[in-house]
Amino acid sequence: MNRVSVIIEGIMSETQTNLETLANLAKRRGFVFQASELYGGIAGFWDYGPYGVELMNNLKASWWQFFIRRQPDVVGIDGAIIQSPKLWKASGHVDGFNDPLVEDIVTHKRYRADHLAGVDSNDIAKLTELLKDKKSPDGNALGPVRTFNMMFKTFVGALEDEESTAYLRPETAGAIFANYKNVLDTARVKVPFGIGQIGKAFRNEISPRDFIFRVRELEQFEIEYFTAPEQAEEVLTRYRNLYDEWFAQIGLDKSKLEWRQLDPESRAHYSADNWDIEYKYFGGEPKELGGIANRTDYDLSHHGEASGRDLRYFDPERGEHFLPHVIEPTMGAGRLLLAVLDSAYHEEEVKGEKRIVLKFAPEIAPVKVAILPLSKKPELSSLARKVYNDLVRSTGYNIEYDETQSIGKRYRRQDEIGTPYCVTVDFDSLEDGCVTVRNRDSMEQTRVKIEELLQHIAL
Repeated sequence: MNRVSVIIEGIMSETQTNLETLANLAKRRGFVFQASELYGGIAGFWDYGPYGVELMNNLKASWWQFFIRRQPDVVGIDGAIIQSPKLWKASGHVDGFNDPLVEDIVTHKRYRADHLAGVDSNDIAKLTELLKDKKSPDGNALGPVRTFNMMFKTFVGALEDEESTAYLRPETAGAIFANYKNVLDTARVKVPFGIGQIGKAFRNEISPRDFIFRVRELEQFEIEYFTAPEQAEEVLTRYRNLYDEWFAQIGLDKSKLEWRQLDPESRAHYSADNWDIEYKYFGGEPKELGGIANRTDYDLSHHGEASGRDLRYFDPERGEHFLPHVIEPTMGAGRLLLAVLDSAYHEEEVKGEKRIVLKFAPEIAPVKVAILPLSKKPELSSLARKVYNDLVRSTGYNIEYDETQSIGKRYRRQDEIGTPYCVTVDFDSLEDGCVTVRNRDSMEQTRVKIEELLQHIAL
């Protein structure tokens, strides 16, 4: 193998990130766009652009491989977004999926009462007391605190009446509980086992904010793990450890992650234990990225009662029936993508110039390799296209071909996309059969034989 390496020295890293910085980069480089921006946008809804959808799909694939395929006791489903409204009645969402709302009596703008009060509480009396002398952000008096159901209503069928009322699902777990017996009967599983799902959910947030952190259309990574009551806490600890392992695999900054156990007043009334995994977005205060809850037998007992079905599990070893308890690891995909962007973002000074680079773990990088011919001349383009086509066929990677602008500007563009390797095809390549491979993180440039390129860039 004939390699000549050139290491670029003098790289100084000084990273200062904030929400505005990441949001601007996300739009400039095609990760995230405001939904319906052409018509002024719509609050709480976002579109993923060419690189955002690749990054999100890679995160989904990584999660599915790690938590579903690699776990012998977990299977997957894909439930419908619209389920029977009886399901949401049984789960408590129709009566209890509410946020406290307060209105500016002049502008009629609505705000989350708990956010204005600065407390994590849905207690109407408590919030009323805390807000009695407080003004709205516009300086006006506030109306009374009221509850606001966050589910989006729709209608199924030709008529729009009470009988045809349905809801866009507010979370993905409902379909899992509804299919618990179907999976038991068809998938050759037995308790303990889990059912996982990736899917869209919809919440009519009063005040969506912080870019893609709090939105009205979201995607969730969710598992419901069914277990004997005495094994529940052991399972919860297992999933905390699994998430720590996966976070490291996808490159989340460990120093910005922390687990927080919720006190009894902060968790749901049916929860025996609940842990939030929090991430320090942009170096600020920790915010919830996901969580793991011990939901006891609340869900199966309520769905069994409402449906009239016996959802108990018969354990042949015990010779008895019991209602499994449920451990629920769940995470917002958008919040995860934002944390991944924050962890990957670096600003460096290279020879007096600022370099912005997204240092994604190669597994999740939206573009794995960029092929960059030094010139558009036919003989060079022809060789570069062959290198590109051969790599696409042999790797299955998402590979980009770019022959526009100077090579320096193309390097910088790929740095901001987070591409691990750039492959430059130059005029010497026509003579020596080699290309120059540039490493994103070290900026090291290595001369590699084309036939050895696949081995060199293996991710």
